[in-house]
Amino acid sequence: MPEENATPTPASTGLSDNAAGAIAYLTIIPAIIFLLVEPYNKNSFVRFHSFQCLFLCGAVIAVDIALFIMFLILGYFLTFFAFLVLPLWWLWWLCVLGIIVFCIVQASQGKKFQLPFIGPLAAKQAGA
Repeated sequence: MPEENATPTPASTGLSDNAAGAIAYLTIIPAIIFLLVEPYNKNSFVRFHSFQCLFLCGAVIAVDIALFIMFLILGYFLTFFAFLVLPLWWLWWLCVLGIIVFCIVQASQGKKFQLPFIGPLAAKQAGA
């Protein structure tokens, strides 16, 4: 029979800090979940990587919109440029994928690598 005055032990989350930090980069959904759910929202390492993921996604969306407008304008006025738009778009997304994979590897190794411009913002938000 269990003791009545025994204090309950905290439930194990099943994820290490490194794994949670790496998973935060997969999409914005895990990053948001880690910022809302305990014990992850108390961990500065997981919070940093979650905020960096959110800021990275915001920056990618902003650059993507700017590139779309630029490609649209240049493709309209310079028709020969229209053939270069798709390969340049793929190159842009290949770079984005490379950055995300790099961040996943850094987080899985337990490093708080700060991306330029958005890394310091993430560190400030995470309190790290």
